[in-house]
Amino acid sequence: MEFALFLIRRVLWSLLVLAGLSVVIFVIARGMPGDPARMALGPRASQEQVDDLREKLGLDRPLIEQYGLYVSGLARGDLGKSLLTERPVNDDIRSTFAATFELVLVTITIAFVLGVPLGVAAARWKDRWPDNVVRLVAIFSAVTPSFFLALLLQILAGYVLHVLPTTGRLPPTMVFSPDLTGLVLIDSLLQGRFDAFAEGLRHILLPATALAAATMGQIARITRASMIDVSSQDYIEASRAFGVPEPVRVFKYMLRPSFVPPLTILGLEFASLIGNAFVVELVFSWPGMAAYGIRTILQKDLNAVMGVVMVSGVFFVMVNLVIDVLVGFVDPRVRIRGRR
Repeated sequence: MEFALFLIRRVLWSLLVLAGLSVVIFVIARGMPGDPARMALGPRASQEQVDDLREKLGLDRPLIEQYGLYVSGLARGDLGKSLLTERPVNDDIRSTFAATFELVLVTITIAFVLGVPLGVAAARWKDRWPDNVVRLVAIFSAVTPSFFLALLLQILAGYVLHVLPTTGRLPPTMVFSPDLTGLVLIDSLLQGRFDAFAEGLRHILLPATALAAATMGQIARITRASMIDVSSQDYIEASRAFGVPEPVRVFKYMLRPSFVPPLTILGLEFASLIGNAFVVELVFSWPGMAAYGIRTILQKDLNAVMGVVMVSGVFFVMVNLVIDVLVGFVDPRVRIRGRR
């Protein structure tokens, strides 16, 4: 019963956040300078044509009525029509979301696989040279802008060493369509196209590494701090006194209790990268939703802008909800604090 109440509270808060997001993005989109109808038709269009498009878009109606139409469309799952592509925004997001999702998924995997062992090593050899090296790497990765690292990797790996491709998801000459899930790496394995899997992996490594650096640094530092805090607990000293082997003590009794903070950071980064990967996507010509969102902002494509932000917001809230539920399930103290 206690866990059910905890879950209901989190769901209600999530719905409230999404409602607030819809208001904020609507106000910001309507307050952007420039006339979206004029930008869509171009400077040579007559005023009559502009007024006609404004009427079709509902821009001539009061703001309250416009917001009501927008919310009713959201309730039906209708994000409107894009002025940039002249297609439904749902179709544009559906065709670009998978590329961004796959990029973020590989990014989080790289950050986790590298960050956690680095944090464990730093905690295991605290204040010794491995700890100093890990902290230096973590700080460097955290303060280095992703676009700078993306350009650096692109120049070194793509143009100097010629070891990895620098643009796109697959070679232009390769015929392969990820129709099952939209994810090249998954669909290529399901279809037995190992050549497409190898090329997809080669194409995604550079952008994913550029995005993973900052997250890896955060996970390493938080894992280190959590494990150092746990290592001072009485039961760790008792396990050492009873002669428990060091690998068992480190990975079973120290790492598992220390995993909640890195898990939270991992979830937050996974959700935020969905909307914040646009710089890396633009550098590597990655056909994702984040890059699509930037193009729509430059063209003041209101329906597309609000659609991208709302989809990113829904994904962010859903991931946070899942993380809250997982943490609340693992650690009952979180559920108890949530009632206060």
